[in-house]
Amino acid sequence: MSGFKEPGFADRQKAAQQARQNLLNKFRTQPGPDDPEVKARAEERAAAAERRTKAREAREAEKAEQKRREEEAAAAAAIRIAREKEEETARLAAEEADQKAKRDARYAARKQRGKKK
Repeated sequence: MSGFKEPGFADRQKAAQQARQNLLNKFRTQPGPDDPEVKARAEERAAAAERRTKAREAREAEKAEQKRREEEAAAAAAIRIAREKEEETARLAAEEADQKAKRDARYAARKQRGKKK
C-alpha cells in the first residue's frame, strides 16, 4: 500500500481551474431573466405580494372598524353612566325634599299641639 501523495503545484492549479469552470458552467445553465419560467415565478411573487398587501389592508380596516365600535360602546356607556348619576341625584334630591316635608309636618304638628294648651 502506497502512502499519501501530496498534490503538487500543477495538481492544485488544475483543481482550482476545474472548480472555476464548474462554477461558470453552473451559472451558464441557469435560465436568464427573459426565460418563461423566471417570468412566471416573478409574476407569482408579485401576485403573492399583492395578496399580502390586500390582506394587510383588510386587517387594518377591520382593526379600525373594531376600534370605532369600541369607541361608540365607550361613549354609550359614558352617556348611560351620566344618565344614571343624574337619575340618582334627582332621586336623592326628591328623597331629601320628602324627608324635609315630613320633618316640617312633624314640627308643625308639634307646634299645633303646643298652642292648644
